[in-house]
Amino acid sequence: MKLATYRNGSRDGQLVVVSKDLKRAVMVPEIAPTMQYALDHWDDVEQKLRESYMALNNGKFSDDIAFHQDECESPLPRAYQWADGSAYVNHVELVRRARNAEMPESFWEDPLMYQGGSDSFLGPRDNIEMPSDEWGIDFEGEIAIVTGDVPMAVKSDNAEKYIRLVMLVNDVSLRGLIPGELAKGFGFFQSKPSSAFSPVAVTPDELADAWKESKLHLPLRSTYNGELFGEPNAGVDMTFNFSRLVEHAAKSRPLAAGSIIGSGTVSNKQGTDHGSAISEGGVGYSCIAEVRMIETIRDGKPATGFMKYGDTIHMEMLDASGQSIFGSIEQKVVRYDGPE
Repeated sequence: MKLATYRNGSRDGQLVVVSKDLKRAVMVPEIAPTMQYALDHWDDVEQKLRESYMALNNGKFSDDIAFHQDECESPLPRAYQWADGSAYVNHVELVRRARNAEMPESFWEDPLMYQGGSDSFLGPRDNIEMPSDEWGIDFEGEIAIVTGDVPMAVKSDNAEKYIRLVMLVNDVSLRGLIPGELAKGFGFFQSKPSSAFSPVAVTPDELADAWKESKLHLPLRSTYNGELFGEPNAGVDMTFNFSRLVEHAAKSRPLAAGSIIGSGTVSNKQGTDHGSAISEGGVGYSCIAEVRMIETIRDGKPATGFMKYGDTIHMEMLDASGQSIFGSIEQKVVRYDGPE
């Protein structure tokens, strides 16, 4: 089934059930007023939500409405937890190689993960407001999952049953601020502003054969300033699947329903040391930083700049028939002039 959150003036918005073709929606406040409520009461409401989804697809509602992605918040406008992994170790390896640093062998066995801010997610069509466009603004195309209540110390072979929803994410990064923060030895904070998630979140079964081995096996398309920038397959070169990421996050703590775990930047090796841009017949990339790494390894220095005011990013994933699964993230970088 497909779920979204409409803006309604409150912090958490209004849960809506969305048709498979993303054309119609219905509000079901008698079942679940918000996405977080649905996740908190999943065992009680899941079947009712599924019945509503089937009825919507079959035209059984008289009070359904046209679905407009512009009206959406991120599926969870705020969340109890946002933990972002780095499951595509190819991406991490390129980062290390670009600065002539060796890759620790442990990175292939133990996931990297940081805890990001989850109190102010952007909507999928919200602008990326920044006080400066000299901070190295970058997009990062990722897949994310939303969990139910996960017990501490769950093992990966038993973790998939706690995955409730799947969605896309633009994990906005400020590359110019990252080195200074990491040099302090205490991790990201200012360099990781608010992220944006796809208009629609879907249950894993909605993905059919594309969801297997706790991975989503479809290309993630990123279009930057109107040109296709990348379409790497999210199921390829994913060293740690989502079950493994859930295990990692829950090693020493339980996870509350509504916790979001990201995959990290989707990245494919493409059979070469340097990757390959769309213009070169490759699958391209899911962030600007990876292009700059390739340029540094190949040419000794980067040539591609980061995002500036006015630049746009569009992210979407299509199923085998060409139908959009999650709707699209569409954002523009604009100047933030400070509080009123």
